[in-house]
Amino acid sequence: MSDGDAKPKFKYYHYDPSKAANLSFVILFAIVSVGHLFLIVRKKTWYFIPFLVGCLFEAIGYVGRVIATGQTPNWTLGPFIMQSLLILLAPALMAASVYMMLGRLVRLLDAHQHSIVRTTWLTKIFVAGDVLSFLTQGAGGGILSNADTKKQSDLGSNVLLAGLAIQVLFFGLFIITTVIFHIRITKEPTARSFSVAAPWRQFILALYAVSFLILVRSVFRTVEYASGQDSVLLGSEIYLLILDGALMLICAVILLVYHPSRALAGYKDDVTLESLDSRGPSRGGILPMTSPGSPGKHQQVPNQPGMTGYQSSGRPSMTGYQGGYAN
Repeated sequence: MSDGDAKPKFKYYHYDPSKAANLSFVILFAIVSVGHLFLIVRKKTWYFIPFLVGCLFEAIGYVGRVIATGQTPNWTLGPFIMQSLLILLAPALMAASVYMMLGRLVRLLDAHQHSIVRTTWLTKIFVAGDVLSFLTQGAGGGILSNADTKKQSDLGSNVLLAGLAIQVLFFGLFIITTVIFHIRITKEPTARSFSVAAPWRQFILALYAVSFLILVRSVFRTVEYASGQDSVLLGSEIYLLILDGALMLICAVILLVYHPSRALAGYKDDVTLESLDSRGPSRGGILPMTSPGSPGKHQQVPNQPGMTGYQSSGRPSMTGYQGGYAN
């Protein structure tokens, strides 16, 4: 039998997994999962379901590690595959929801011109990259878990590395896109950015934090798999617990506190406002009155004969408002 066909000397763990540490992650991820489920259902933020599934993947993955602690040193394949694949793939699911949030923020602030990627393509491009990363990592993990030869093991590792590299690439581009948008909206704020009551500035900072943590975790896993079975990173459980488990748990907590239902409050109302702006004011309705020093404010304008429009000074004008209703 050639070296390429030889049975690989694969060792499930290079340490004895800690029951206390892994059980703690099971409990903590389960708690944040319940919190996210509650907010998703109550606030109807259905696009955040992938993030919830990612949290559940983490919790179940660490259940696999808890099971493994009772098998030391005669570990079995089932719990190993369970923890390996679920913990590996969970961040890709979380990332999908994170990508969707930026597009919604751009539309909420009516700041399409500040995005370097067209808003209609913003979410699609990054989610497509995330799906590609997820599928590639899943394929690589599947090949690696069922490898019977060294050649198959190497193939699985290379495919998995490609998936992680795709994730790092797209998340890096996403962070750059977010930074540029933040700089532009700060230098040239839109009227909507003043009138929106949602704490979108805090939300952008939360988005930075979550993106950075997921990126660091992805870089860690890339280096871990690239270093091979004898790497220092695989030799101690502490690296996985801190650079993967803890970072993803912090991400889940951050977006539980700065949940899109709160940070992007008014997103649905944004659609209504745009439709109203496009067809003009209704009779006796709220007209967008912009005055120096107070952009984005609205003022009630009573209906009076011959006074259907408005001026930026805040006084009704005698001229008609284009697109309005005639008295």
